[in-house]
Amino acid sequence: MVPISSVLLFLLWAYVLPLTLCLVIGYLLGSVNSSIILTRLFKNKEDIRNYGSGNAGMTNVLRSVGKLPAALTFVGDFLKCVAAVLLAALVMRLFGWESGAVWIQIAKYAAGVACVLGHAFPLFYGFRGGKCIVTSAAMIALTDWRVFLLIIATFLLLFIWKRIISLASVCCAALYPVYAFLVTFFLDYREGECSLSYLLFVTAVALFVGILVLIRHKANIGRLRRGEEKPVALGKKSKAQG
Repeated sequence: MVPISSVLLFLLWAYVLPLTLCLVIGYLLGSVNSSIILTRLFKNKEDIRNYGSGNAGMTNVLRSVGKLPAALTFVGDFLKCVAAVLLAALVMRLFGWESGAVWIQIAKYAAGVACVLGHAFPLFYGFRGGKCIVTSAAMIALTDWRVFLLIIATFLLLFIWKRIISLASVCCAALYPVYAFLVTFFLDYREGECSLSYLLFVTAVALFVGILVLIRHKANIGRLRRGEEKPVALGKKSKAQG
């Protein structure tokens, strides 16, 4: 009979420790806010949270600082989540998990969600962060490219139609758990490629991220309902809130 201490040690080494490391790495990377850093560089140490909508994100940088810092903000917010997810896979492999193992995929989701939380509530900036759109998109792209294609197609169609980033963002947030469930159910679960528990896990993660993004866009949703949310003016700076 295997001693209980040996079982606990195995669980600690194989699951608890690596997943905890993935969560910590993801959160710390997420807490590095590109919009705050770049605004300080481009606007003489000013804080983006004191401008426009007060949001520490790409849209507010675009409207309050300019196109170049906004583009760099997008790249920074996207790449930090890419790094978090890739490092999570590496950590799991270092702890003995083989490539393709379901627990590596779970760790990638965990690191991605932690990065999104870090972006929303950054440790380094008084827990006042952004609205998680770009970081969430990176997480989706690195965990399930099929869902990402649906999300990006939805975003582009809505943005081309209305030119309102917040509208496209909240619609994608609401649809993310729907897309995640449908893709995983029909393309993986029904084909015997994943378990029911994994299907439920993926759906729960998508629901959590979707709700978080919607909560972060509460003010935008209010303005959308009142018809006050302005479209992005691509040809010039806009003072509209984002």
